[in-house]
Amino acid sequence: MWGDASREDSGRAAVAGEAAAAAAEAMFDTGPDDHPGTAAAFFDVDNTLMRGASIYHFARGLAARDLFTTRDLLRFAWGQMVFRVSGYEQREHIHAAREAALAFVAGHDVQDLVSLCEDIYDDTMSDRIWEGARRLVQRHLDAGHRVWLVTATPVELADIIKRRLGLTGALGTVAETVDGVYTGRLVGDMLHGPAKAEAVRALARREGLELAACTAYSDSSNDLPLLSLVGYPNAVNPDDGLREHAEANGWPIHEFRRHRRTLRVGVPAAVAGAAVGGVAVGLLRHRRRP
Repeated sequence: MWGDASREDSGRAAVAGEAAAAAAEAMFDTGPDDHPGTAAAFFDVDNTLMRGASIYHFARGLAARDLFTTRDLLRFAWGQMVFRVSGYEQREHIHAAREAALAFVAGHDVQDLVSLCEDIYDDTMSDRIWEGARRLVQRHLDAGHRVWLVTATPVELADIIKRRLGLTGALGTVAETVDGVYTGRLVGDMLHGPAKAEAVRALARREGLELAACTAYSDSSNDLPLLSLVGYPNAVNPDDGLREHAEANGWPIHEFRRHRRTLRVGVPAAVAGAAVGGVAVGLLRHRRRP
C-alpha cells in the first residue's frame, strides 16, 4: 500500500512539475536575438528570497482588505509557530494541503486574482526581500545567467514577484483553469519537495539548460531533491536538516538572518494549505455580502 501511495505521489509530482514548466514557458518570452546560454540559477521564495512565507503575507494583504478575518490570520500564525517548534512536515499534512490549496479561487477569474496579487505584493511583500538574496540574484544576472523562482507559491503570485524583481521566470503551483476561470483543482500537486526537481528537469529540457552548470538556493531540507539536481547547490538561512547536509557536503551556506539562531519563519505545506483554505472562506464570505 505504501509503495502504491509513493508511486501516486511521484506521479502527481511529475505532473505538477510539467505543468509548472509549461505555465512558466507560456509567461516567458525570449526574443529572436536572445541567446541566454545554458546556465541558470533557481531560487526558492519563502525564507530564501523573502523573509517569512509569501502566502502568509498574501493573507495579511487580504485581511487588510477585509477579505480575510483576523481570526483566520491568528489561526495561521499559530500554525506557523507550531512548525517553528517541530520543524517537520508530515506526509498526511502535505496531502491535506493538496486538497485545500487554491480551492478558494474556484469559479473566479484568473485576471481578478492577478490584479489582487499585484496590489498585495506592492503593499505588503516588496519590503520583505532579503538584501543578501538580492545581491545573489544580481550576481547571476550580471553573469548573464537566467534566474528562476521555484516555489510552492501559486504561480500567479510567483510570476508577480519575478516581474517586480526583473527575473527570467517563475515555477509555481498551478491551478487548473477553464476559459480563464479557476476550477478549484490543482494540476498534479503543489510544487513542493520532489515536484520542484521535476519542474526544473522539465524546464531544462524545454529551455536547453545544462543542470551541471546551474545553481540552486533554498532554506529547506525538503528541497534536497532540487539542490542535489544542480551542479552548484546553496543553503540559505537553512533549517537544521539542510545545514547538516550542506556542511557534510561542502555546500555554501548563506545566513541573512540577523541572529543565526533566529527561529525559522517557514511555512509547511500543511499550514500553507490551511491558510489558502482560510482565504477561501474569507473570499467567499466577502463575495456573498449584499
